[in-house]
Amino acid sequence: MQIEDIQAGKVLLVDKPLDWTSFQAVNKIKFKLKREFKLRKIKVGHAGTLDPKATGLLIVCTGKATKQIPLIQDAEKEYRAEIKIGVQTESYDTEKPEILHRDYTHITEENISAALGKFIGEIDQRPPVFSALKIDGERAYDLARAGQSVEMKARKTTIHYIKDVEISLPLVSFTVGCSKGTYIRSLAHDIGQELGVGAYLTALRRTKIGAYSVEEASSDYLTNDFLFSEAE
Repeated sequence: MQIEDIQAGKVLLVDKPLDWTSFQAVNKIKFKLKREFKLRKIKVGHAGTLDPKATGLLIVCTGKATKQIPLIQDAEKEYRAEIKIGVQTESYDTEKPEILHRDYTHITEENISAALGKFIGEIDQRPPVFSALKIDGERAYDLARAGQSVEMKARKTTIHYIKDVEISLPLVSFTVGCSKGTYIRSLAHDIGQELGVGAYLTALRRTKIGAYSVEEASSDYLTNDFLFSEAE
């Protein structure tokens, strides 16, 4: 990758590691680009937030390629998710400790299959309180972490498919294809409510955004010893 590529605009497919925020990943890449190519300014942005507790495909655009961000953001997404039933967390994922443990031993594979099926198609989904959505100009997670009460409004989203289901109770894994704006953490929570025993997201990996796949992505963009000039 040469400086001409960066300035003309480049779409970088990043395999985001666990516990990195999307903001941190973008800032790291921006810093490395400026250092590597001795640039005073370079426009860098991501095409869709990936939660800190999620791994996988994060698309980062540079220069003129940032104009593609809205189009990429609108593309369908695919994730591999793992949920744990019989317990919940306030964040709907592993950021917060487990609460509200309930007996799940009566839950069958048929119950789970039926519950998953109810979320296929257009649904009303309430985003998690611990999310990056803004409420009166402030991030919802900042308000939640400050102990303030946050009311999240439901909105329409679409689950295109849920497939490749693996069940090893209390864990359930599946691949889900969905529209822009879908929160898999909320889906995990809602599945738990449908089952009547609660659930939360224990692992999430984004595998696709439109035609882009995590198989083409690399975490090397975020490592200290990686040189952009060596990339293809």
